[in-house]
Amino acid sequence: MSLVLNTNINSLNAQNNLSPFGKKLSYAANRAELNIPERFTDRSVQMSATLDLDLIDKLDELIAKVELHLTRTAKVDDVQTYHRLRTIPGVGPILALVLLYEMHQVNRFERVGQFLSYARLVHCAHESAGKKLGAGGKKIGNAHLRWAFAEAVCLFLRGNERARQWKQKQEKKHGSAKVLGILAARLARAVYHLLRKQEAFDEDRFWNGQAEQRPAPTSKARPAAASRSRPKARTAAR
Repeated sequence: MSLVLNTNINSLNAQNNLSPFGKKLSYAANRAELNIPERFTDRSVQMSATLDLDLIDKLDELIAKVELHLTRTAKVDDVQTYHRLRTIPGVGPILALVLLYEMHQVNRFERVGQFLSYARLVHCAHESAGKKLGAGGKKIGNAHLRWAFAEAVCLFLRGNERARQWKQKQEKKHGSAKVLGILAARLARAVYHLLRKQEAFDEDRFWNGQAEQRPAPTSKARPAAASRSRPKARTAAR
């Protein structure tokens, strides 16, 4: 509902040929700073904007009340998993509860790809004779889990300078919307592994994990390869 009201306010602003707000209206501090009703000259438009803002403020108040009640009364069946999720930057008590109860037991997913598919963070590619014919399966999986990871990414970016720098770099290649999806899938992958290994979130491993997972060739393998090649060389000489 708040999203609809925010969209309505942005539409009023565009219909009156005014400059964009430049800030997200989902934050109360931004709405107060922008002083939105005074941007319009028509009194009816001012009234419409004021009503939308009052409704958003009331919804925020009610949502905060419900979240406080859930935080105090919700039964956490798996306390250890809950606190591991809380170690992820930006994941608060409510988001941790959503992730916990929407994914259930992470061990039911044998591979990380299954978990990403269930969270609607990857699409099923349609191919024929080596040619890509699009993708499907966008509505297969858990929509609530997808929302939770999308929300977690936004909060993760808000309080993490390293994540914002990564986003700015990747936007040049993929665009803003796709980068958020990539980061959500990456975060979900990290959640899968930290819960499977029963570890806390490690930010250094999160950013450098892909490089660490590539095993370097061991020194023991090289002599074995050399020793195998020598008999072949002698055989060839004969």
